[in-house]
Amino acid sequence: MGKNSINFPFSAIVGQEDLKHALLLSAVDPALGGVLAFGDRGTGKTTAVRGLAALLPEMKAVSACRYNCDPSAKENLCPDCQGKTSISKTVSMKVPVIDLPLGATEDRILGSLDIERALIDGEKSFEPGLLAKANRGYLYIDEVNLLEDHLVDVLLDVAASGWNVVEREGLSIRHPAKFVLVGSGNPEEGELRPQLLDRFGLSVDISTPDDVAQRVEVIKRREAFESDPASFARNWKRRDSVFRNRILQARELLEEILLEDEILALIAQICIALGTDGLRGELTLIKAARADAALSGEQKIQPHNVRKMAPLALSHRLRRDPLDDARGTLRVEKVLDEIFSARNAA
Repeated sequence: MGKNSINFPFSAIVGQEDLKHALLLSAVDPALGGVLAFGDRGTGKTTAVRGLAALLPEMKAVSACRYNCDPSAKENLCPDCQGKTSISKTVSMKVPVIDLPLGATEDRILGSLDIERALIDGEKSFEPGLLAKANRGYLYIDEVNLLEDHLVDVLLDVAASGWNVVEREGLSIRHPAKFVLVGSGNPEEGELRPQLLDRFGLSVDISTPDDVAQRVEVIKRREAFESDPASFARNWKRRDSVFRNRILQARELLEEILLEDEILALIAQICIALGTDGLRGELTLIKAARADAALSGEQKIQPHNVRKMAPLALSHRLRRDPLDDARGTLRVEKVLDEIFSARNAA
């Protein structure tokens, strides 16, 4: 096994607790809407995404399917699988993590006519794109804030529906494209369009660690990994398996987590105080708090789950105040302090 085929273990990542927790929650509940990580370069954003995918349990897919179709989801099959009388052959595969490079064309993302087959066989055949490969996995976009506007529009359409529709060059294809969208970038290089920003379930601010001991530990672990990736990965395999088991257990608990009216009122109060537009904030915070409770093995959403998840679910949904330079996270924390102080005093 070559160096390039081994991912840095998720459990070996030093610090960046908010990012790791947000990614774990996205694995527990993919319907959360994905994760946006904004901050300094070289702080482990890509490493964390790849590390998470490596520790996730394998998934079952229809054998030889180009879209990773789930054999148990009869209503979400691609045209090829829908045409089969029965689906008997399945395979276990790793959860895909697909990079969407900034220079990718719309054809490469959506898919296009298979030119080679058209020229050789004279047949019109569809060549699946990156969205097909990412189905049931992760679509990772580094420097997502630099993505061209027309590609942002494409992603918004597919992310909203879970289906990719391609009609061009005499082809008409519709295939499932449900993925967890993970984006990273440096805010100094440009802002993200509000329409795409709102599509991310959770947002995390990433900063370079300023603790000497933590920075030393990061360097030591990276040096050990570069020296012998296979040995390093083996040393952390057991701790990665702990995360894997937590994810599996949380998935089983998720639908049983209770949401009481008191918690629902608390969430609505927080969103009203922050002035978030629409109800996506409340809905996302409910999902995030439920996934957090499931990951902790709790039976119902508690106030502490709401407080913990509110900055991640709401900080990127706040209206920009030109007279206030404070980051969204700080504004959320201030409102949370006020609301919870009043609750404790009551």
